[in-house]
Amino acid sequence: MSATERKGSLLQTVGAVFWSFFGVRKSSAHDADMARLNPIHVIVVGVLMGAGFVLSLVALVQFITAGR
Repeated sequence: MSATERKGSLLQTVGAVFWSFFGVRKSSAHDADMARLNPIHVIVVGVLMGAGFVLSLVALVQFITAGR
């Protein structure tokens, strides 16, 4: 099955990327995701979630240092 024929939902992709950020994925879940999810979608969601994480850290630092 080619990557464009895989039919994983957006929620499944977000869940897989979220748990991968924490490094708590079981190998069986990883194998199932590799068979089900489109790798392009995983990359896009990973970049967006990574950018969101960095932006949230910047906002947190701005909030904390604004009171000084």
